Amino acid sequence: MTDALAFDIAHLLAGGMVLVSFMLLYQDRMNGILNAFTLHALVLAAAVAWQAHIQSAPHLYLTAVIALGFKAIVIPLALRQIVQRLGIHREIEKVVGVGLTMLAGLGLTALAILVVLPVTGGADAVAREDLAFSLAVVLLGLLMMITRRNAVSQIVGFMSLENGLILGATGARGMPLVVEVSVAFSVLIAFIVFGVFLFRIRERFDTVDVQALDRFRGDRG
Repeated sequence: MTDALAFDIAHLLAGGMVLVSFMLLYQDRMNGILNAFTLHALVLAAAVAWQAHIQSAPHLYLTAVIALGFKAIVIPLALRQIVQRLGIHREIEKVVGVGLTMLAGLGLTALAILVVLPVTGGADAVAREDLAFSLAVVLLGLLMMITRRNAVSQIVGFMSLENGLILGATGARGMPLVVEVSVAFSVLIAFIVFGVFLFRIRERFDTVDVQALDRFRGDRG
């Protein structure tokens, strides 16, 4: 396989993650958000597996399996159970309109490319592109957390942000295996904690809309 083809496929998969991040931003219903997040995790698993192949790094295959198992199967299924139990099936409210959100996402993607590419001139082409795309995914995940009022969709934004960190780490010649496993279990534990808090919030306030929770704060006027 030629280096050009290897670069093109890595570039396609990393760029695909950015595209799916925009799909996450565009969704306004919980089912669509969960479907897009599942696709996000599938593309991540494929990107990491491809990096394992072109880097001749077998331990990255384990990272790809973890991404596929936990992020594309276990976490989406668990989130669907949470959504079903909480009865969240309506349209998810946003802080700003979808048009402004998408424009902000385009600006953040351009910023990521403009910041990363000039400072990584000494790195190989695949690593540079992956780092730029991974920063874009991280920023888009943050944007999703900021612009959504529903706690479940904010959790999805956090998980997509973490997908971007994994993409960047594997593209930059990977992380030690123990770090990858630790990160995977840390994310799983964080997800469990998020789930517990969601049910406690719903039990206490009968909503998971963070804007609706503002009036219960002790510092309200």
